[in-house]
Amino acid sequence: MMPWSAHLPIAPILLPLLAGALLVTLDERRRVAKSMISLGACVLLLMLSLQLLARVGAEDEAGKAITAVYALGNWPAPFGIVLVADRLSAMMVVLTSILGLASLVFSLARWYKAGPHFHTLFQFLLMGLNGAFLTGDLFNLFVFFEVMLAASYGLLLHGSGPVRVKAGLHYIAVNLGAALLFLIGVSLIYGITGTLNMADLAARIPELRHEYRIMLEAGAAVLGIAFLIKAGMWPLNFWLPPAYTAAAAPVSAVFAMMSKLGIYIILRLYLLVFGADAGESAGFGHYVLLYGGMATIAFGAVGVLASQALGRVAGYSVLVSSGTLLAAIGVSGQGVTAGALFYLVSSTLTISAFFMLIELVERGQDAGANVLAVTMEAYGDADEEDVEDEVGVLMPGTLAVLGICFALCGILLAGLPPLPGFLAKFAMLSSMFNPGGLGMATTIDASVWWLTGLLIFSGFAALIAMSRAGIRTFWASIEHTVPRVLVIEVAPVLCLLALTVALTVRAGPVMAYMEATARGLHAPTAYIESVLGLQRVERREALKP
Repeated sequence: MMPWSAHLPIAPILLPLLAGALLVTLDERRRVAKSMISLGACVLLLMLSLQLLARVGAEDEAGKAITAVYALGNWPAPFGIVLVADRLSAMMVVLTSILGLASLVFSLARWYKAGPHFHTLFQFLLMGLNGAFLTGDLFNLFVFFEVMLAASYGLLLHGSGPVRVKAGLHYIAVNLGAALLFLIGVSLIYGITGTLNMADLAARIPELRHEYRIMLEAGAAVLGIAFLIKAGMWPLNFWLPPAYTAAAAPVSAVFAMMSKLGIYIILRLYLLVFGADAGESAGFGHYVLLYGGMATIAFGAVGVLASQALGRVAGYSVLVSSGTLLAAIGVSGQGVTAGALFYLVSSTLTISAFFMLIELVERGQDAGANVLAVTMEAYGDADEEDVEDEVGVLMPGTLAVLGICFALCGILLAGLPPLPGFLAKFAMLSSMFNPGGLGMATTIDASVWWLTGLLIFSGFAALIAMSRAGIRTFWASIEHTVPRVLVIEVAPVLCLLALTVALTVRAGPVMAYMEATARGLHAPTAYIESVLGLQRVERREALKP
């Protein structure tokens, strides 16, 4: 009999699948029961994810990283379907579980009532995300990708409304095109290599004949476009800000993880399949990721500056985050990758909290408050007598809490010290300017200087946009209505921001984990050997009396 810990890699997939299937059978009028089942599943999912992270984050007796491989049907790779959990995939599953739990708690205030089957779609979305992070082959990556997209279609349209329906139709059309490209790319790769297992693919590519590499790289390019669409790289990201802005607040919060799925797959395949051991194909797509990521940072930063609505600021902040990560992958240094992973966790937590915070902040504002605020700033129509009457008035507690959360989000998005946004960018820049270590003479490529300038510019743009929005919302707001905020709405925001503070306090151990993860990604031999070296579990016959 296998120990229960051996089944941990499949648990994050089975749990939301079973919960979603159970929730389908319950009548929509049984809201309390459905909410408790969904909440219990998310809590249990987080606990199991942390167990999985603890298992693969440790080392074996030989000091090597542990890679948990789970063979479905007891058929080993490359012929059978395998799930693979290493440091990177376990970290992404934990991050998904945290965002899923926070978004679900936020939705329990009122959003889950806005449409049917919210909890079912939510659980299937978590299943698709976790499956994509844990799968070891491209075909099942496509399957989980489609499960995630199918659930996201319903969640984006949750709550109806003409703006949401229009953005949802665009979102569906773009992602159906991405899924088609995904299938074409996978078919080309399978036709050339004869395998879809990622570890087996990495082992076969160095031995591939020269005349077959053109078709292989063409398939990889088509596959890459599908994931770059999901990651939001310019110019394939026109759909992302409208879709994320139009979605309900808890949906947008968990959607922040979906763009990181594209980043994860690109990072995984780029370093595993087209790493240093890939022969002639080593570093394939390097310049596309580097310069495409830089263009995305510039586009997102300009969008942040130009946006007046907070939702648009958050949507373009997603693009800035994706561009930073894509450019870091294109730089392709172990230290840069470690800093990028730190930035991935920090930015995802921040953007998710910001999407939920926006709904709370805007709840007490009039729809035209921003336009009127701009007019007053331009023409100076403020009544000085009213200003004098307000001197000494205490700020309500709700606005104080929301203001503190807003300030933290601004500091995190701008990358100001001492929070993890600054620490992650500092780690990336330090590795880019010192690739051989401190004191080692080296030539700095011009692209590194451009990327550094863009990172500084994007942070400056976020600082200006958040300061401008904060002044209009909390300092010079036209509307003086204090929004009615429930504890279960503000608690998830506070918890996510508290996690970013914890990342700052525990930056040393967290960065050590990221560095170990980066070492495993840049030297994937242990990953390949763990997957291809898995043996079938022999079944022992029961002893007869």
